Amino acid sequence: MTTSAQYRMRIRVQFDVTDAIGTASNAVAETGALIDEVVTVEGGAGQILRDFTVDATGIEHWPRIIAAIEAVHGASVLETTDRTLEVHLGGKIEQRNKYPLATRDDLAMTYTPGVARVSMAIAEDPELAYEYTIKRNTVAVVTDGSAVLGLGNIGAKAAMPVMEGKCCLFKEFAGIDAFPIALDSNDTAEIINAVRLLAPAFGGINLEDISAPRCFEIERELRDQLEIPVFHDDQHGTAVVVLAAVLNAAKLTGRSLDSMRVLVIGVGAAGVAVTEMLMAAGIRYLIGCDSRGALSTTREDYLDGSMNDAKRRYAEATNPDLRSGRPEDVIDGMDLVIGLSGARVLEPESLARMNRDAMVFAMANPTPEIDPSDAARYARIIATGRSDYPNQINNVLCFPGVFRGALDSRVRDITVEMQLAAARAIANIVGEGELRDDYIIPSALNRAVVPVVAQAVRDTALADAAALAGSG
Repeated sequence: MTTSAQYRMRIRVQFDVTDAIGTASNAVAETGALIDEVVTVEGGAGQILRDFTVDATGIEHWPRIIAAIEAVHGASVLETTDRTLEVHLGGKIEQRNKYPLATRDDLAMTYTPGVARVSMAIAEDPELAYEYTIKRNTVAVVTDGSAVLGLGNIGAKAAMPVMEGKCCLFKEFAGIDAFPIALDSNDTAEIINAVRLLAPAFGGINLEDISAPRCFEIERELRDQLEIPVFHDDQHGTAVVVLAAVLNAAKLTGRSLDSMRVLVIGVGAAGVAVTEMLMAAGIRYLIGCDSRGALSTTREDYLDGSMNDAKRRYAEATNPDLRSGRPEDVIDGMDLVIGLSGARVLEPESLARMNRDAMVFAMANPTPEIDPSDAARYARIIATGRSDYPNQINNVLCFPGVFRGALDSRVRDITVEMQLAAARAIANIVGEGELRDDYIIPSALNRAVVPVVAQAVRDTALADAAALAGSG
């Protein structure tokens, strides 16, 4: 197993014997842990205190590391700290004032009585809220905690660390002030109404980790009712980055999109949006599988009316040959398999029935639909949702830049055309000379991505506005 920073632990060790320090370091390494840092806390002729910061393979690895140190003569473990929990102490974001409040004059302008003049100006012209409030550069990250990636329905409070993390990414990569809004309800109408009521304070709404099929109706209604962009990142952020990876994988393998045959495993929020995005980009042959197998208009739940509306539309738009069965039954002749479901749902041997230079995007986290090392025996290009494998398909490549462009352009909606432009912009970050099987998508930390994506969105918004003016 691979060590990971998410299982990082700080261990404070007291050494009574100087020689024991090196022995303890070797003992830690022999457990398979990775020593990130060793810091001297106190040193002297007698006892020495040192902090070992260690990456483990999991929580169950920690006791073995501690026992290995304790077994060293002259070494005693005094305390341990879970570094990931420590990072989250008190939350990960905070509000700061832009201007000082040091004098009465400061107070008079920032608050009463001067603020009344600004409020009255906005009352007369509501558009001035974009000039004189935080609205112009803020996004609400809204969840009900019903479908948190890899964790499921954990509720609003437990989803907060994830939403705070999303806000950190908005600020770090796009300079956008984002705020987590965790709603204590799974009722579709209540969520729609709550977001509608809080929308005046924000320039955009990022929906996050809301389960399907409710997420489709929530987004659709909010897009109709609000005058600010609403973007369900689990759907469209995933779809944009997947398309970017597909565009570059197609270049490498000499395929055209309109000839490509694609199997999507998982027809939830991400699966539906990925399919729609790929078809909008030109892919014509696509089959989607849920837990009951391939969707089609001949499947029993379609015929008896029990299939939900989102899947009914999916079945009507895909699987032209009306193939049936589980993923391994319909994988023959596929060029690309996209996994958006759960751990180990596909047997590696079934990949042998795909076309030459097969592509596998196994994106379930933390455990992919198929182990990348197993897939490598059959597929040429492999992508995952994990940071410890090449070709990580990470939504952070999309949403900061898309919202940056949308806020700058003051658009009401983030259209399909904007999403397609964003995908092409992400793909083009990887130059022709850099493109290779293990590098089809930029790194999530590539600082060139957000400006390029934001510009693509702004350019599309301008083109749309010009076309609308021309048609008028």
